[in-house]
Amino acid sequence: MSLNRRLFLSGAAVAPMALATPALSSSASATPATPKGAVPEGVRAGLRQLEKIPATKSALIVCEGPGQSWRDERDPQVPLFIGSAVKTFILAQALRASEAGLLSETDQWAVDDKVRSASSPVLLNLTGTTQARSILEAMIAHSDNTATDIALAKVGPDKVRALIAEAGLKNTRIPDSTRRLFSYIAGAPLGTDIGWEGVKKLETGWMPGPPRPPVNDQETMVSSADELVKWYQAALTGAFFSKPATLTEFMRIQAMADAIAQVVPPGIAAYAKGGSIDWGDFHCFCLPGQMVVNAARVTFCFTVNWTGPDDSVAAVFPPFRDAVAATLKGAADALRA
Repeated sequence: MSLNRRLFLSGAAVAPMALATPALSSSASATPATPKGAVPEGVRAGLRQLEKIPATKSALIVCEGPGQSWRDERDPQVPLFIGSAVKTFILAQALRASEAGLLSETDQWAVDDKVRSASSPVLLNLTGTTQARSILEAMIAHSDNTATDIALAKVGPDKVRALIAEAGLKNTRIPDSTRRLFSYIAGAPLGTDIGWEGVKKLETGWMPGPPRPPVNDQETMVSSADELVKWYQAALTGAFFSKPATLTEFMRIQAMADAIAQVVPPGIAAYAKGGSIDWGDFHCFCLPGQMVVNAARVTFCFTVNWTGPDDSVAAVFPPFRDAVAATLKGAADALRA
């Protein structure tokens, strides 16, 4: 088994991609107005696309706004592997720690092999120090796992878990670090960190023990669509922050997620963090977040988990991306009508 964690919506995952649905144009104004409580047909059509994907699927999309309020779902209560989508909780707790004076975004945080992890497009080959703010941005904008482990070590995984509990998310779980996750599912004893040298050895096929599934009771990244929607609905109104400036910073960094430009119609404010994994024959794509159209908030989560060979990714990812894009475009068209 090789370690091969592809970033959600990265060009390395599949062939170069383009949105299957066109950008919003003046023709969107011809979309019939959607009665309050009625799910727009464009949203229904997008979710029908999702239903056709050969994977375990979960989705929830909720619109809250004047004149329109509706929701549609596909098994939103099912806990699934969500990968780097958990990084939103780490960001929020880091900003809460900053609010409390426990750290500052201008602090210099060390980058070295003590914290280096796989799939780190920003920090993989860098050693030294950089501002905490840059670490948090790398974690969300580029899903950098070294940045994630630096931030998680600074705030403490138990503090992040306490925030998750405060938010009432009973099915959401995070690992102690991405490196601890990789170590555990590669067969290392619970609590073992195989270190950067060990992570590099995983690329050669070496395993410290019998491999474990990414969905397990110890080191994992799991949540459900209903809990992730609940999280973004609350977090993006400032429910977990004591200062307006902290919410502004949370939104600023969440708006940097690279998945947004691939699936959210242009010209719309959106906040998200996607996730994915390819581990042996197990694969995952997940995208939760929120977009704001006029005065309405559309909060969403789409997740697929499946088992299959590596070439199955090319059969699942494009339809997943297209279904998400179509669903969000359907919502935006209806709200702009």
